[in-house]
Amino acid sequence: MTQIPLDIDNKLQQLTHVNRFVIALSGGLDSMVLATLVKLWSIENGKSCIAVHVHHGLSANADHWVDAVESFCHQIELECIIEHVQLDLSNGDSIEQQARQKRYQVLSKHVGDNDVLVTGQHADDQLETFLLALKRGSGPKGLSSMPQSAPFGKGFIVRPLLNVARSELEVYAKNLQLDWVEDESNDDERYDRNFLRHRIVPALKERWPNISGSVERSAQLCAEQESLLDELLSERLENAINEDGSFSIVQLMTISDVMRNRLIRMWFEHLGKLMPSAKQLGLVWHEVALAKEDANPILNVADCQVRRFSNKLYLVERGEDLTQWTRQITLHEPLQLPDELGCLRLEACSSGGALSLGEEQLAGLTVTFNPEGLSAKPVGRKHSRKLKKLFQEYQVPSWLRRRTPIILFEGKVVAVVGLFVDQAFSGQECDVVWDKTSHFVQEL
Repeated sequence: MTQIPLDIDNKLQQLTHVNRFVIALSGGLDSMVLATLVKLWSIENGKSCIAVHVHHGLSANADHWVDAVESFCHQIELECIIEHVQLDLSNGDSIEQQARQKRYQVLSKHVGDNDVLVTGQHADDQLETFLLALKRGSGPKGLSSMPQSAPFGKGFIVRPLLNVARSELEVYAKNLQLDWVEDESNDDERYDRNFLRHRIVPALKERWPNISGSVERSAQLCAEQESLLDELLSERLENAINEDGSFSIVQLMTISDVMRNRLIRMWFEHLGKLMPSAKQLGLVWHEVALAKEDANPILNVADCQVRRFSNKLYLVERGEDLTQWTRQITLHEPLQLPDELGCLRLEACSSGGALSLGEEQLAGLTVTFNPEGLSAKPVGRKHSRKLKKLFQEYQVPSWLRRRTPIILFEGKVVAVVGLFVDQAFSGQECDVVWDKTSHFVQEL
């Protein structure tokens, strides 16, 4: 190893408060240089670091890249984690976009509280990103390109090489006698970024050698304008977002189209979602927010759906169809629910429970998510009602009505978890606990 360049050392010195460095290690030139520098700096400053390599399975050489990364990490005594992901090549989404989303999703799992993810994007990458945003007709948000640092997962992401040209990295790597892998897809000019890299950027640099620096300044100015807008509108945004993350439609009714679009974009960013296009912004307002009162509008955007309920907008994850899913549940045996909905536990209580079930009933309980044709008589009611009507009465949004567990005995509703117990099964001998996440427990 050798001395860390001063500019990069200064950037890393600003991170002395972090717990751990997580290095995104693809095996390419930039990430190999980054890993070398961060490992050296961590040793000198008493910090821990790991490398994470994401195997996308898109290249015949992907296994070779894993071998190269593992060998390199072994040489510099850097812990290395290999993550495998699968992409859906049939859904029509850009392969580049899918790979990027999956990669960052996996990397975020390894970024704990006050950890920092370091990635190897350099000045040439920033120039390409700016030009791609320009090609898409992006505004200041898109033209801000990649920030030097930003919140990420439970920690944040930093790009220490963003002001360094690829040619400088290559000289540095050769001086260190580093080996790196070359992704053959980087030569495929069907991809917009590769077309820019091989055809457009060299011509721009030949005409204007300092184009990368100029683009970086423009990106920084756009980022500053975005930051100012966020600051000026932060109070209005805070007043419009409800505790459940929904957005009050009333708060959008009396403002200009420009401000409304800005607040909707800020709402997407607040919830960590990909930005909607200009066309989608119009649809959010005219086809979802302003839909007829009795309508159930759905707008599919990049990584979620926009829905409306009770005069509020929601960003909803796309879930599996659980109509046919059914399982038996038994006392003290946790039941894992599908589609990351957590698990259910049926617990015996000496007192204070919500259910009363005999031995025969305990042996015949099932869980479903399909309310079709089912009725129930919640405790305290004089008459039974269809679950459809009860869901409306209990103000359950339409997209959650088939993601809420229903406990049955011989086709009769025992309980709708989190809402009510049927009067015929009420008592104090049992409780149902729905563990939605490791941090949240909802009791019946």
